Amino acid sequence: MLRRPHWYAFLAALLVAVTFGVALPALSAAALVRIMPLGDSITAGPGCWRALLWHRLQTAGYTNIDFVGSDPDGGCNYGFSYDGDHEGHGGYAATGIADQNQLPPWLAAARPDIVLMHLGTNDMWGGFIPTATVLAAYTKLVGQMRANNPNMKIIVAQIIPMNPSGCPTCAASVTALNNAIPGWAAGLTTAQSPIVVVDQWTGFNTATDTGDGVHPNDTGFQKMADRWYPPLAQVLNGVIPTPTASPTPSPSPSPSPSPSPGAARCTATYQVISQWGGAFQGEVAVKNTSPTASSAWTATFTFAIGQQINQSWNTTLTQNGATVTARNASYNGSLPAGASTTFGFIATWNNTTNALPQVNCTLS
Repeated sequence: MLRRPHWYAFLAALLVAVTFGVALPALSAAALVRIMPLGDSITAGPGCWRALLWHRLQTAGYTNIDFVGSDPDGGCNYGFSYDGDHEGHGGYAATGIADQNQLPPWLAAARPDIVLMHLGTNDMWGGFIPTATVLAAYTKLVGQMRANNPNMKIIVAQIIPMNPSGCPTCAASVTALNNAIPGWAAGLTTAQSPIVVVDQWTGFNTATDTGDGVHPNDTGFQKMADRWYPPLAQVLNGVIPTPTASPTPSPSPSPSPSPSPGAARCTATYQVISQWGGAFQGEVAVKNTSPTASSAWTATFTFAIGQQINQSWNTTLTQNGATVTARNASYNGSLPAGASTTFGFIATWNNTTNALPQVNCTLS
């Protein structure tokens, strides 16, 4: 919410319209429209596409809008004021937000009419989260949006490309996800709660539009704002673009549980996938090294410098002080002899040292 009354801008625009005969967009004189930008660090920090989009909407006469979310960040300096509220969370993944049911309280507090969702970048790291799993997370999030507001208008981005030096699989993973999004949207969109797809990928160059192969620079933010504006303006005008249908990838089947072999042996390997200011992404690979299959696994480790996990996937994870206990999810507990699985997490660290803990694992 911009920290000044929206009515001032609306009355000024109305005065111009009356005096000079300028036609205002359809929703500029309607009820206040609440718009939630939802995403990760590309939305959150600093996420200046939000400022540029807000300014363009205001300039075009869409003055009766309110950007909403739990973070009031307004750290972009373009020489104009803007509504900085958003629901972007650096380091968060679509699968983590869905698995941990983080969205419903955000929705309850913000009460949006429209959601702009650019989410999935952090699911791409390492290439271990299948496209179908990300789409399943999207589906759960859409259900939560509609539970909050049955008339929710949902604008979903085909996310910007990734080409970071430490992730050789990211570019292909993003392409696979983006190719699947239109078909996914076509299967879920409804007249009451339409899903509109925005192509943020085409024409976005990681070499010139980002500073690190992931996060947009000023030219990247401008491109994102330019892509968001047309479909959002259409939705504000009551015109809903229809997504183009395409085949949706079938989810990979979950392994069937195997009988417990009793005492089975395993190894667990911990690695840091990437780290940035105050946060990092970790991954643990669990391998069944026994000659028989297992039906469940548990991995435990202890942090040494106060790291705190705030999101995880492919596991049921708890942290008690420095000690972390990770158990298999419902779909990855069964490991044939010699097979392995991975789970991941986002955690905070002191931005100085990030020692790798020793991981112990057991199978049953």
